[in-house]
Amino acid sequence: MLKIADIEMKNQVVVAPMAGVSNPAFRLIAKEFGAGLVCAEMVSDKGILNGNKRTREMLFVDEREKPLSLQIFGGNRESLVAAAKVVDQETNADIIDINMGCPAPKINKIDAGARWLLDPNKIHEMVSAVVDAVSKPVTVKMRIGWDHDHIYAVENARAVESAGGKAIALHGRTREQLYTGRADWDIIKEVKDSVSIPIIGNGDISSPEEAKRRLEESGVDGIMIGRAALGNPWMLYRTIEYLEKGILVADPTPEEKMRIAILHMDRLIALKGEGVAVREMRKHLSWYLKGLKGSARIKDAIMEGTKRDEMVDILNNFLENLPRNESNSEEESKDIDQEPINTDCAC
Repeated sequence: MLKIADIEMKNQVVVAPMAGVSNPAFRLIAKEFGAGLVCAEMVSDKGILNGNKRTREMLFVDEREKPLSLQIFGGNRESLVAAAKVVDQETNADIIDINMGCPAPKINKIDAGARWLLDPNKIHEMVSAVVDAVSKPVTVKMRIGWDHDHIYAVENARAVESAGGKAIALHGRTREQLYTGRADWDIIKEVKDSVSIPIIGNGDISSPEEAKRRLEESGVDGIMIGRAALGNPWMLYRTIEYLEKGILVADPTPEEKMRIAILHMDRLIALKGEGVAVREMRKHLSWYLKGLKGSARIKDAIMEGTKRDEMVDILNNFLENLPRNESNSEEESKDIDQEPINTDCAC
């Protein structure tokens, strides 16, 4: 099993931190579908220290989500350390993760996120400063490099390890790639072979079979799943079952998908109130509906809905009129999946 410091996960499946997505409602569903570790979306060190209400709310951890990793970012050593102390002393997160992968210009221009990938010395300095200041284990999520001319993945991983970092989640793309092209698992394997701390591989894990193949070929300690779990927590359960038992569980029925979608919405409403939550759920419902025959026909209603009961009625009416035993066409899948994850801040 995956083990970070003295925290042992029940399996090797980790859910990625995704901006605008990885709140407690999403994370709890991921945990109920079996995820060994869930990660909260990244939080600004300055936001934590300034007492920003919304930022502080992002530090909330439901006990049912544990073990949980809470991710912070920043470019200044003093403020990053101070924010890490807040997470260490004032939250019940199990792990403090430092973001070194965010490609967003607004993050990189403050010398944070993926900007660190150009300087192993800065990585060592920043990680060691945080490690020395907190009692919780410190981990890092990073990309393999800034661009194809600046890939220092091994050097950066060794800097994390020598600074006292307890694990690395490594996305097999450069900052320049964003989410285009393919993740380079050869570099992930090279990093795994170069350090002794756990490595969690991330990138293009879209099926249980792919997860198993990447684990076996790279030797990584865990698999991080991100976009493949959007509107599809069954991906987590199916992957765990396949890794542990060799069983490829069937995809969920449309009725089951809608049941979990409504549960997700109700939990989000409890967190944020109906107005904010329903608007935020529009993108999630697009993801839950992806692949279902005829889902493109209700996209406008979904994207305009403002009330919980209105959304439930739309979903129930959709189910009543859904052709049985048919999957959506590729064209319709693309149509309903019109609101992608915010790749500016999802790492």
